[in-house]
Order: sequence, then C-alpha cells, then structure tokens
Amino acid sequence: MRNYKLFLAAAAILAAASSCSEKVRVDGILTGAPESKVVFKKLAGGSMTVLDTVMTGSDGAYSYKMEVAEGQPEFVYVYSGDTKVASLLLKNGDKVKVSSDTKGNYTVEGSGESVKLKEVEDDFAAFMKDFSAAVEAEDGPAASRKYVEYYRSRVRYIMDNCKSLTSIPVLYQKINDDFPVFGQPTDAVHFRSVHDSLAKVYPASKYVSALGSEAEKRLNLLSIQQRLNAANEAGFPDAELPSIDGKKVKISDLDSKLILVYFWQASDAAQKMFNQDVLIPLYKTYHPKGLEIYSVSLDTDKGVWASAVRSQALPWINVCDGLGAACPAVGLYNISKGLPVAYMIDNGTLSPMTMSSENELRSTIASKLK
Repeated sequence: MRNYKLFLAAAAILAAASSCSEKVRVDGILTGAPESKVVFKKLAGGSMTVLDTVMTGSDGAYSYKMEVAEGQPEFVYVYSGDTKVASLLLKNGDKVKVSSDTKGNYTVEGSGESVKLKEVEDDFAAFMKDFSAAVEAEDGPAASRKYVEYYRSRVRYIMDNCKSLTSIPVLYQKINDDFPVFGQPTDAVHFRSVHDSLAKVYPASKYVSALGSEAEKRLNLLSIQQRLNAANEAGFPDAELPSIDGKKVKISDLDSKLILVYFWQASDAAQKMFNQDVLIPLYKTYHPKGLEIYSVSLDTDKGVWASAVRSQALPWINVCDGLGAACPAVGLYNISKGLPVAYMIDNGTLSPMTMSSENELRSTIASKLK
C-alpha cells in the first residue's frame, strides 16, 4: 500500500510537470510553396532569433512543436523566405492552425491571442495605407487627422485590452524610425499603465519585464521634461501645493524679492528645532526687507505637519500635500539627499543653499537684501 501511494504521488508530480511544459503545436498550410522552407522566429530582446526551420510537404503542409512555459506566452513569427506569413502569440497548450500564402496573407485558429495580434497588425496596415496616401498627396491636414484618429483608437485598444500581451506591440508601433505612434512624452503613462495591468497576469513574462523598464525610462524623461518646462516658464521649477487652510499656493505667484524654497519634515524633532532657532529669527529680521519662505513639508501625515505649524506659529507660507517623497515638488527640485534642503530664488535665478551653517545662511540672505 505504501509503495502504491508513492507511485500515485510520483505520477501526480510527473503529470504536473508535464502540464507546465506542455508543448504548443502549430499546423500550417503554405499555399503555393510545396517542399519549401518555413522558418520559425521568436521575439527576444527587441530582435528576432531563429527557433527552427521546417519543410513543407508536397501540399504545402507543415507542423511545428515548441515548449512554452506556463504564464509566459511567446511572440512567434513564421517566415517563408523574407516574407512573414504569420504572426502568433502562443501560450502553453495552444493547438494552432495557420493558413497562409507566399504574399503574407493568412488566417489563424486555435489561439485567441494570435487572432487579436493579427487584428492589431491589420489595423496598423490599414492606417499606414491611408496615412501614406495622404502624405503622398501632400494633404497635411488629412495626414494629421488620420494619425490622430489612429492614435486615439490605439489608446482605446490598450485600455480595453490592458491584460492582453497584444497591447505591447501596439505601444511600439512606428510610422517610421523617427515617428512612433506613442511618441509623446506623456505616453509614458500608457506604458506604465499597461505594464502594471499585465504584471498582475504575467508576472514572469520577459516581455512584461522589458515593458516595465521602458516605462520607467519614459517616466524619467517625462519628469525631466516637466522640470525643464517649468523652468522655462518661470525661470525656476514652479510648484503649486496646498497650504494649511487647503488653498493651493504657487511659487511664481509670490511677490517677494527673495524666496527661500525649504523642504523639511515636521516629524523630525531636529528640523522643528531648526525652525525655532534659525528660521523664525531670520524671517522676523528679513521678511520686512523682502524675504519669503515657501516651506514644503514632505510628511505623509498632514495632521503632524499641521500641528507643528500651529504649535510653532510658523509665520511663512507652509504647504504639504501628504504625498511625502511622491510630492511633485520633490521631482521638480531633484530632492534626493537628507532633509532639510533649500533653494534660493533671487530675481528668477535659482541656487542651492547650505543649510548646515546658520551663519552662512544669514550671510547669504543679508547680502541679497541689503
């Protein structure tokens, strides 16, 4: 009996292992290409790698099997010579039938994701045909309209199919090398959104991992662009955050000769003492001469911040959005080191301040407000 139980346990383990490594089968017909080579390629690291080459029979039929790990679908493309005759998105256990001709026309059955991938490619081909016709006719307005319509349709697609891997090639579509469909800086948000949705469904997918890296890169570029835009408009990174009474205060709206943009945390006793011992005396002396302090709290507990502001009777502008390190001003001012951190805005010119020395801080302010 004991041996029988061990046999059943081993059989169950083998069955589970077999299920996890179940092969995908592709049966195809390539019309007009008897006894010819069909090449299977896999998308890997942004380029194609050859998986295998199979021969068609006298009737153009071929068959191919490959292993696809559970939860890690593969983008696989079938070629006859230089012509792509099928685009497939294969998951563990798929049994797919493909019917193609040597011109690249094909149909696919047995794989829902492959059917959707074909629809994605067909939509792009139709758009490119219309867009190219408008460009060749030198009809700029029509070309722009075609692009905007297609871009909006793709945004709808990735929103409706955010849990389908077919959203990934949509995000990477290009009209040409210098004109990606999703080429606006703010499209970084779409990359992140699709990645976050797919990561819940396919956490082990290399395609999802690569999309996450791309999303991070694009979000960093977007952050830099936003800082540059803010600097170009105001001469310094502008911020608009809620004050103690809930009203938003914008740095560029302050009418002062000198502005100290000050980042701190009310939950830190030493920083509260710095307010009391250093900043309040400085403010009382130089506020009448044109100094203003725009004090940004990076506390996540707004109650702690509000209590400190009231108990210390801090007389300058105090703002806090409760987001801590995620506060937009952190990115705008590139705050990466320990608090407190401060910048001085003097006639639109931004310069960092040394907060470790009270004498140097007082000296700098005094020199600006003679």
